[in-house]
Amino acid sequence: MTATSRDADRVDALTRMGRAEHTRGRDGSIGEVLTEITSDTQLLFRQEVELAKAEIREEVTTAGKAAGMYGGAGFAGYMVAFFLSLAAVFGLANVMDGGWAALIVAGVWAVIGAALFVMGRSRMRSMSPKPRQTMETLKEDARWARHPTT
Repeated sequence: MTATSRDADRVDALTRMGRAEHTRGRDGSIGEVLTEITSDTQLLFRQEVELAKAEIREEVTTAGKAAGMYGGAGFAGYMVAFFLSLAAVFGLANVMDGGWAALIVAGVWAVIGAALFVMGRSRMRSMSPKPRQTMETLKEDARWARHPTT
C-alpha cells in the first residue's frame, strides 16, 4: 500500500466519522447547534489539511525523482564535455605539440566559463528578491482595512 493510498484511506475514515457525528440528534439547543457547527468546521478543516498533506507528499516525491534525473543528466553532460575536450586535445596534438593543444582547449573552456559568469551576474543583478506584487497587495489591503468605505 503506497503512502498516497494510506493518506486517502485516512481522509475517507475521517469523512465517514464526520458523517456519523453529523447524523446525531437534530433537536437541540442553540449552544448544542453551535457546538456541532464548530465541531463540523474543525473536522472539515482537518480533512482538508490531511488531503493537502497527501497531495503535497505525492508532489514532493515526484519532484525529488525529477531532481535526481536532472542531476544524472547534468553529470552525463559533464562527462560528454570532458571526453569531447580530450578528443579535441588529442586531435590538435596531431598538428601541434600536446601541451599547446591542451592549453588551447583550456582557453576555450575559460572563455565559455567567463561568458556564462558575466551573463549569470547580470541576471542576478536584475533580479529583485522582494515579492513586489505581494507587497503592493498587502499595502492595498492595509489601506482598505484602515478606510473600508473608500
